[in-house]
Amino acid sequence: MLLTREQVEHVADLARLGLSEKEIELYQKQLSAILQYAAVLQQLDTSTIAPTATVLPLLNVMRADEAGSSLSQEDALANAPAVAGGHFQVKAILE
Repeated sequence: MLLTREQVEHVADLARLGLSEKEIELYQKQLSAILQYAAVLQQLDTSTIAPTATVLPLLNVMRADEAGSSLSQEDALANAPAVAGGHFQVKAILE
């Protein structure tokens, strides 16, 4: 499937991207190549393959929540540009 220039501009507009003329031409070629490859994949016979959400085994990758050592207040504030009363000092963002 070959994308038209208008389709690329439409996608760029949806993504709020400002593209130059050169980028539009580049993305037109690249996105068309991706869609052509997807069309090839659509032709594969997957009727004997069971639907799956993932091909990887499901594992719980969460570690146990254990208390450990942490930085001292002095170490945590050592590289801070400004400190006040033992805390990071930042400019106010709300009035």
